[in-house]
Amino acid sequence: MMATKKQKNKNITTFDEYLDRRYGKIGSLKRTEFEIKAKAFSIGEVIKEQRRLSFMTQEQLAEKTGTKKSFISRIENGHSAIQLSTLYRLLELGLGRKISLKIQ
Repeated sequence: MMATKKQKNKNITTFDEYLDRRYGKIGSLKRTEFEIKAKAFSIGEVIKEQRRLSFMTQEQLAEKTGTKKSFISRIENGHSAIQLSTLYRLLELGLGRKISLKIQ
C-alpha cells in the first residue's frame, strides 16, 4: 500500500526538511535548480513592489527602460531570467532606486 503525500510529510517539522525531501539536499542539482528559480521569483517580487510603490504600470516601466511590457511581466512573475545589467536598468533608471549587492 502506497503512503499518501500527507503520511510521507508527517514527520517533517521544518521548511528545510520539506525542501530536502522534495528537492534533495543542498548542493544537489534538483535543489540548486529550485533555489535559482526561487531567487528569480524573489527578484521579480522586489521589482513588482518597487514599481507599485512608484505608482507605475508595467507598460510605463517598459517604456521608460526600453523593454516590452511582456518582458516586465515575465520577470515579475519569475518566468524569465534577468541579467544584472537589466536589473540595474529597471531599478535604477526605471524606478530611481539604488541597488547594493552583498556576496556572502
